[in-house]
Amino acid sequence: MAGAGILSGGEQRKRQVWRRERWLVALGIALHAIYMLSIFDIYFKTPIVHGMDPVPQRFPAPAKRLVLLIADGLRADKFFEPESDGRFRAPFLRSVMLEKGRWGVSHARPPTESRPGHVAIIAGFYEDPSAVTKGWKANPVEFDSVFNRSRHTFAFGSPDIIPIFCGGLSHSTWGSYPHEFEDFATDASFLDQWSFDQFYRLLNRSYDDNKLRELLQENNVVIFLHLLGCDTNGHAHRPYSSIYLNNIRVVDQIAEKVYNLVENYFKDNKTSYIFTADHGMSDKGSHGDGHPTNTDTPLVAWGAGIKGPKPLSQNHQPDNNFRFVDDHKHDSPTPYEWGLTGIERVDVNQADIAPLMATLVGLPCPVNSVGNLPLQYLQLNKEDEVEAALSNTKEILNQFLRKSQLKQSSSLQFKPFKPLTNYSSVLGQIEDFISAHDYEPAMKLSENLRRLSLAGIHYFQTYDWFMLMSTVTLGYVGWMINLILHILQSYTLLSRNLFVKKNRTPPQGSIMKKVYVAGSLLMGLISVILLVEKSPMLYHAYAAMTVFLWTRIFSKVNLLKVIWKLLSKRPLKSNLNLLATFALTFFILELLVTSFFERKLYTWCFLFVGVFTAIFMVKFAPQRFLMAAYVLVACCFLSIFTLMPAEIPENTHLVVASGAFIILVALSSILFEAKSEGDNFKQLIAQSDRHKLRFPVLFYAQVLLVGLSSVMVILSTSHRAEKRELLAIHQFVNWLIAGLSMILPLFSKPALLTRLTSIFLGFAPTFLLLSIGYEAVFYSALALVLMGWILVECTLLSLSMGKKSPFIGNLEDKLISQHDTFLILSHIRIPLAFMILFNVAFFGTGNFASIASFEISSVYRFMTIFSPFLMAALLIFKLFIPFMLVICVFSALTKLLHVPRLGCYFLVILLSDVMTIHFFFLVRNTGSWMEIGNSISHFGIVSAQVVFILLLFALTNIYTRDIEVRSIPSLSRKKM
Repeated sequence: MAGAGILSGGEQRKRQVWRRERWLVALGIALHAIYMLSIFDIYFKTPIVHGMDPVPQRFPAPAKRLVLLIADGLRADKFFEPESDGRFRAPFLRSVMLEKGRWGVSHARPPTESRPGHVAIIAGFYEDPSAVTKGWKANPVEFDSVFNRSRHTFAFGSPDIIPIFCGGLSHSTWGSYPHEFEDFATDASFLDQWSFDQFYRLLNRSYDDNKLRELLQENNVVIFLHLLGCDTNGHAHRPYSSIYLNNIRVVDQIAEKVYNLVENYFKDNKTSYIFTADHGMSDKGSHGDGHPTNTDTPLVAWGAGIKGPKPLSQNHQPDNNFRFVDDHKHDSPTPYEWGLTGIERVDVNQADIAPLMATLVGLPCPVNSVGNLPLQYLQLNKEDEVEAALSNTKEILNQFLRKSQLKQSSSLQFKPFKPLTNYSSVLGQIEDFISAHDYEPAMKLSENLRRLSLAGIHYFQTYDWFMLMSTVTLGYVGWMINLILHILQSYTLLSRNLFVKKNRTPPQGSIMKKVYVAGSLLMGLISVILLVEKSPMLYHAYAAMTVFLWTRIFSKVNLLKVIWKLLSKRPLKSNLNLLATFALTFFILELLVTSFFERKLYTWCFLFVGVFTAIFMVKFAPQRFLMAAYVLVACCFLSIFTLMPAEIPENTHLVVASGAFIILVALSSILFEAKSEGDNFKQLIAQSDRHKLRFPVLFYAQVLLVGLSSVMVILSTSHRAEKRELLAIHQFVNWLIAGLSMILPLFSKPALLTRLTSIFLGFAPTFLLLSIGYEAVFYSALALVLMGWILVECTLLSLSMGKKSPFIGNLEDKLISQHDTFLILSHIRIPLAFMILFNVAFFGTGNFASIASFEISSVYRFMTIFSPFLMAALLIFKLFIPFMLVICVFSALTKLLHVPRLGCYFLVILLSDVMTIHFFFLVRNTGSWMEIGNSISHFGIVSAQVVFILLLFALTNIYTRDIEVRSIPSLSRKKM
C-alpha cells in the first residue's frame, strides 16, 4: 500500500508539473514578446504626430519642377572611385560635380533597407525601426511627403517602391514593371532602362495629349525615376563585380539622357536635379546594418536653384564639423583617388534631402521632417536664405510644440523642455532681424532654435524613459525569480521534500488570496494613472506583466521560507560550492555577451575547452586517450572558423569538397558504432544488437543525396556564372533533394548514435545547396564538436559509477535523480554547454546579429526571381540548421543522462535572460549608426531565444523523441 501511495503521489506531482509547464511556457513567450517591443517605446518612438499645419515658403521658388533619380543600392565609393585604367564610371555626373552643381555623401541610418531609405529621402524622417518588420506594405503609418505636397508626381520604377508612395496618391501618374523582371540570374541594368523608357514615352505622349502637356508645364511638379539595377546586381554578383560596376555606367547614361530629354522638352532652365541612393551595398552583396558601405551613398545636385562647384585651395582643411542626425561627428576625408579633393564636398544626413527638394520647387516641407536644410546647395540671396532656414526651423518647431502639447494634456505632472520655454520671443527676434536686413544674427538664432527643437523632440520621444526602464527591468527580474522557483519546485529534490511535508505546512490559500487582491488593486491604480495620462496600451501590458510576476512571487511565501531553511541548514562548504558555481556561470554568460562584439573569443574558448577536456579525460579515464585526442582536435578545428571573415567568399570547390567530408564524418560514425560490441561505454550511444559492420540501405540513400546535392551545386552555380537563368529542372531537383533528405532520418533506427548520424546526413544536402563557401565546412566541424560533447558526457557518466569524477556529485543522489528525472547542481554544465554551442552556431560563419550577414546569394540554387518572403524563409532555415543539430544533440543527452529536458530548457531560458537584461541596458539611440543597429539586434536576438529555441525544440522533437539509450542501472551493476 505504501508503494502504491508513493506511486500515486508521484503521478499527482507529474500532473501538477505538466500544468505549470504549459502555463509557464505561454507566460514566457508572452513576456518576451511584450518586452521586446518596449525598446521602441523607450528609445525609438515614431516621430510622426498629426495636427500640424504646413509652413509655406515666403520667397519665390527657384525651380518649377524637380527630377529625383534614386539608384537603389549604389554605394558611394564605387560611384566616385576610378577604374584601374584611371577612367571614371560616371563621366556625366562627374562633369556635373566639376562644372555645374554640388556634390557630397548622403549618410543613411539603419536599417539601411529600401523602404526606410526612401521614406527618409522623400518624407524627411527616419521611420521607427520596427517599420522594417512590416515588410513592403504601403504606409503602415500615414505620413506627409514631398510627393504629397506636389501639384503632380510622375514616378516609374520598382513594384516594391513606387506603389508605397504613389499607390494612394490621386495627383500622381506612375508605373512599375512586374515582379518577375527582378531575376537575380540576369544583368538587372535593363530595369533602369525600363524606367527611363516609361518616362520617355510619357513625354512623347504629351505631344498628342494637351491635358498631359499642360500638367507637365505646371509648377511644383516632381518627376521620380527609381533605378533598381545596382541593388539587384549587387545582391546577385557583389558590388565589386563587373556587372555591378557596369550598372553604374548605365545609371550615369540614364541620368544624362534624362537631363538632355528634360532640357530639350521644357527649354526654360527651371528644372532642378537630385541624384542619390537609398542605401549602399556591403562587399558580400547585402545591406541593412550601419556599416559605412551601407550608409554612405552619393549625392549630386544641379540645375535651377543649385549652386555651382566651389573650388578649394590646396591649403584648405576639410570641414570635419559636419554632424550626423544622432550627433556623432563626420571625420572621413575625401579619398585622394576620387579626384575631388579640389572641389568642396557638402555631406548631408539622408533626411536633409527632403527639405532641400521642397525648397527648390517652393513646397512646404513635409510636416514630420526632421531634416536640416543644407543651404550650401542652394543658390539664394541672403534674405531668401534666411527665410528658407526659418521655414525649416518653424516646421521642426511645430513638431516639438505639438508633442509638448499632447504630453502636457495627458500628464499628471508635466515636465516641460526648459530650453524652449521662450521660443516665441526668439521667433520675434528673428523676424526683427530680418526686417532690419540684419541676416547674420537672424541665421544664427534660427539655426540654434532648430537645434533646440530637435533636442526637444528627442526629449519627448524619451519622456517616459525612466518609468519604462524600471518597469521592464523589474519584470525581467520577476520572471527570472519565478523561473528559479519553478525549477526548484519541479525539477530538484526540493520537490520531494515539499511533497512529503505538504500536510505539515500551513494552508496557503488565505495568503495567496490576500497577495492577489493586493496585486489586483495595485494594477488597478496603475491602470487608472496610465489611462489619465492617455498612455499607449503597451504601457498597460508592461505594467500588468510586471505586477503579475511579482504577485506570483509573493504568493509563494511559504515556498520561499522552505528554500531559505534548506539553504541555511546546508554545510558551509556546500553553500560555497553553490556560490562558486553561480560565479562561474555568470562569468561564462558575460563572455557570451562580449562575444557578440568580438566573435574571436570563441577561438580562445574552444582552444581552452579542448585542452582542458583532454587533460581531464587523460587524468580520470586514461583508457580513453584516443577520445581525448579526438575532442582536442575537434575543438581546435572549430576554433578556426571564428577567425574567418564574416564576409564569406564564394568558393564552389570548397562546398563540393565539404560534401565529401560530410560523407567521411558519417562513415566514421558508422565504424565507431560497429566496434561498440562488448564495450559498455560505447554501447551507451550505439545499438546493442550490432554484431558486425552493416551499412543499411538508408545510409546509402542519404550518402547518395549528399553526393547529388554536391553535383547540383556545381551545375546550378555554373549556370548562374554564365548569366543564364536557373533551369526549371535544376530548381525542381534541388527542392526535391532538400525535401526528401530531411524526411529520411525519421526512418533510421532509434539508437542514439545511429539517429544523430542520420540527422546529420539529413540536413547536409539542404545546407550544401544553401552554402557558398567555408560555412559548408563549418557544418561538419560543429558536428564533430557535438560528438565530442556526447563522448565527454558518456565519460562523466561512466566515471560517476565509480565516484571518480569531481563534476558529478554524490553517487546516491545521482542514481536517485536519474530514476526520478531530477536536476542537481552539476547539471548546470549541460545548459551552459548548450548556450556556448548555440551561440557558436550564431557566430561561427559570420555575425548573425547584423542584418547584413544574410547572404541572399545563398538561395540562388533554389530561386532567382525576387521574392522577399520566400528568400528570407530559405535564409533563416539555413541559419537554423546548425541550431537544430545542437538541439538534437542536447535532447539526446537529456535522455542519455536521464535529466528532464524541459527542466534544462528552463535553465537555458534563465541563462539567456541574464544576457537579455545586460543587452537591454546596452541598447542605444545615439552614437554611430552601426552601434545603434547592432544594439537593437543583439537585444532582439537574445530576447527572442525563448521563442525560437522552443520552436526548434518542437521541430527537432520529431527526430529525437523515439531515441533509445542503454539503461544506466544495468551499466552500473557491471561497473560496480
